[in-house]
Amino acid sequence: MPKGIYPAPLQKVVNCLSKWPGIGEKTAARLALYLLRASTAEVAELTESIAALKDKIRLCSRCFAFADQELCPICADPDRYQGQLCVVADPGDLLALERPGFFAGVYHVLGGLISPLEGVGPEDLRIAELFSRLEPENIKEVVLALNPSLEGESTTAYLSEQLRQQGIKVTRIAYGIPMGGDLKYCDQQTLKEALRHRVEA
Repeated sequence: MPKGIYPAPLQKVVNCLSKWPGIGEKTAARLALYLLRASTAEVAELTESIAALKDKIRLCSRCFAFADQELCPICADPDRYQGQLCVVADPGDLLALERPGFFAGVYHVLGGLISPLEGVGPEDLRIAELFSRLEPENIKEVVLALNPSLEGESTTAYLSEQLRQQGIKVTRIAYGIPMGGDLKYCDQQTLKEALRHRVEA
């Protein structure tokens, strides 16, 4: 797209939007032009909503998912099965696993994966917080739902060994998600089947 084609304020919006994942310059331009045609009230609602993300969203004090209160809706739900805990790398993976509506337990968000190449070890993740939940919450099974990447496999192996030493049943989601794939981008049926057919880790 030639430089200088848009007035500076419009170009700035295009530049900002094109930094978002999955949005190229053409899509960013379409979105910016839509915003320009939208009513002042619509644009104000959007900007207020975006600002509220930073002001009002925090991490759940128990599982570290996104929340707007002390506990996220899942941890605060008395109907969830507290004895089954699903471990994910980040809140986006949790949201992906919740979409099919199949898993009835609770979650724990590690905040990443073990990656020696990037200098991320077990001590850099919320692993200590995970283990501190096991006995008080009477966890019977830990389901490891980590991306099928080298980092995901390393983290799964590490957690499996540590959890088995605690006498906890450890399972992992079934293969069906391609190696190197990302849970956030898997379709609902694949995720549902991966959870349904989980195997001993």
